[in-house]
Amino acid sequence: MKTIKLNTNNINQVINNTIMVLKSTGLVVFPSDTVYGLLCDATNEQAVKKLIAFKNRPAGKPISVFTNLEFIDQLVKINKDQKKIIEEIIPGPFTLILPSKHSVNKLLESETGNLGVRIPMNQLINRLIQEFGKPVTATSANLAGRPANYSIETLLKELTNKQKELIDLIVDAGTLPRNKPSTVVDLSKSDVKILRQGDLNFSRSKTFFSKTSDETKNIAKQILKNVETRHALSLPNKPLIFIIEGEMGVGKTVFVKGIGEQLGINNIISPTFVIYYEYENFYHFDLYQIEDKSEFKHLGIEKLLISGNILCFEWGEKAGEIIDLLKEKGKIVYVKMEYVNKRERKIII
Repeated sequence: MKTIKLNTNNINQVINNTIMVLKSTGLVVFPSDTVYGLLCDATNEQAVKKLIAFKNRPAGKPISVFTNLEFIDQLVKINKDQKKIIEEIIPGPFTLILPSKHSVNKLLESETGNLGVRIPMNQLINRLIQEFGKPVTATSANLAGRPANYSIETLLKELTNKQKELIDLIVDAGTLPRNKPSTVVDLSKSDVKILRQGDLNFSRSKTFFSKTSDETKNIAKQILKNVETRHALSLPNKPLIFIIEGEMGVGKTVFVKGIGEQLGINNIISPTFVIYYEYENFYHFDLYQIEDKSEFKHLGIEKLLISGNILCFEWGEKAGEIIDLLKEKGKIVYVKMEYVNKRERKIII
């Protein structure tokens, strides 16, 4: 069992080593956008059987796979209605159950021939799939019936020596944000069903496109006006919370500035060197620097969760440790921002 500590300087090495192990029917513990996952070549029966032996998983229980937008049509059957839903919620922490095209090993499919597919909001996994050219398993790196693992230390403590011997490579990215495992959405029938609830609720969303900073601000202003109206009618005694996800430079701070301008606040700057800035009844958080769950305890977020306040969290991917608190105390609006190309952004609300 080999371990590589992931850092910004060895990404190419991590990708290359992982692909070598996958090609040799090996198992890899790998960080994802939710928890540590257990990866193997989803098309190789020997590799899949090795994974099932590690998980001590009951026979016949399906296992989902990581893929990307380029390959998903090769794995599952998708009609027009399903495609509209999929485009609204991925990439992100959702596992979608759809009729399989039987391109992966049959041990991963359900008894009814369905397959769970995930397209994560995780650059490292997306690059791995692109370069490997095949789907990989997306099951969490824990034993059947045991909690998901957010650190390699906790995972290794619960494994037997025999199970450790089955792991060929561990990619250690440190302690991951405590996001729940993905929300599982069954799209295989006309009636959409939630089989497991993660951090994000499945709901129909609205998509906007922006080519300039001003357009992004205007979208944010319009969203705030619409949400405030509904919020005042449904949950007037709770704060309004925006969870904003997206890659570096995609325009998260610009979106927050739009919300601020709608509130009459024109001096918003990104809290790069602190966790948040406080304005009048408006709090702008940047969770990028959060590395350990204990840091949330010192922020005093709970005292800010009162009626009349608006809180914006950039790098919302790291909000897993406090998401239950935010859901309980406030009304959450999820904002997902993606690159369409160098000039255009897609904003999903």
